[in-house]
Amino acid sequence: MMTTPNQQPRKDTQAYVLTKSDIDSTTEAKHVHQFNEQAIRHTVSLSDIVGLTKFGLHLVRVEAGDETTTHHYHEESDEFIYVLSGELSLRYGDEHYVLKAGDFVGFPAHGAPHSMRNESDRDATYLMGGSRPDIDICNYPDIDRRMYNIRGQKEYVDLEDLGEI
Repeated sequence: MMTTPNQQPRKDTQAYVLTKSDIDSTTEAKHVHQFNEQAIRHTVSLSDIVGLTKFGLHLVRVEAGDETTTHHYHEESDEFIYVLSGELSLRYGDEHYVLKAGDFVGFPAHGAPHSMRNESDRDATYLMGGSRPDIDICNYPDIDRRMYNIRGQKEYVDLEDLGEI
């Protein structure tokens, strides 16, 4: 039931209510990160199901041994995670943290690069959310790459190929 930013919200409020049963019966989408084949997330995009367009909220499951993303930070988008179960190893800037159920982390736009890995022997689940600006730039310092997201269209450039004017 995804809506576009120009559509008016539905008057039928039931369309915006997801019960636990609704969520449990929704098939997860498997996402492999475009720059890291070891980063595999199994996701239910709660915000997309109910048609929210200004921010995203996703229920994410990461299997043992998998990573969540390529180490990165956004220039325009704020992000956060709230761990529901399991354990995740967080690399945030120059620091390392072990996250467990009940832990929350905010990742502000222009903040330190971040990434996580499930180093345990069981699945970890978390809520991941963030703003959805029309234009965002995502930087990947470990691989010297920058990705541009302009109204859903993504392009990237390796920084060695980026020229100055």
